[in-house]
Amino acid sequence: MKLQFYKYQGTGNDFIMIDNRDMLFSKNDTKLVQRLCDRKFGIGADGLILLENDDDTDFKMVYYNADGNQSTMCGNGGRCLVAFAKEIGVISDRAEFMAVDGLHRAEFQNDEVVLEMQPVDLVENFEGYSYLDTGSPHHVQLIDNLESLDVKQEGSRLRYGKYGKAGSNINFVKKLKDDLFAVRTYERGVEDETLSCGTGVTAVALAMYDRGYTKNSAVGLETPGGRLEVLFEANDKGYKNIKLKGKAEKVFEGILEL
Repeated sequence: MKLQFYKYQGTGNDFIMIDNRDMLFSKNDTKLVQRLCDRKFGIGADGLILLENDDDTDFKMVYYNADGNQSTMCGNGGRCLVAFAKEIGVISDRAEFMAVDGLHRAEFQNDEVVLEMQPVDLVENFEGYSYLDTGSPHHVQLIDNLESLDVKQEGSRLRYGKYGKAGSNINFVKKLKDDLFAVRTYERGVEDETLSCGTGVTAVALAMYDRGYTKNSAVGLETPGGRLEVLFEANDKGYKNIKLKGKAEKVFEGILEL
């Protein structure tokens, strides 16, 4: 069987996109997803995303990590899926879609996609790090040696050693300015450093505000793959109107022979 695929990236976080509204792609085929995401034997990507029909919104997002397993919310993947939905004519300049963590809205602002994330009620602050869920679980830790850090080694140690089998994404952070932070992320499911992580930079922005390292509710995040911006509103119940903003670009398209 032949199947059309598209490749998208958002600040270096890359995804295979498949229009699965006709349900031709076999879901929960772990080995197939692993093979397609493999950078030597497949297309190569941090994850694979299916766009499917949804009765109440424009479409449904089904996200798989590179390890072949369905996973929690992916912010950059959501932004890329919105750009893909526009490419294939499902939406125009605004979108409303269902993901594993609930309803999301998005819009285009010039050449960027602005994705509305779920509210966050709790940021847990501990000595030396914070922990919160922005659609996916995230450990946020300020360090001085960000540039020289072995993110895969240290991230893997924390991901498995501290958080057990379920694990957590691990974000290492360095403050550049009051409203700008550098971020490097180890992603579970990819089991390596990625060039960018949308839910990760969202977690970093909220954690830095919650700990008093910034007083701004619009925070810039420099990742190895480029810059993202997170905007939010803080109140006594947590954080709401959280938005992840950045570019989402088509890389290429092709045909899969399954």
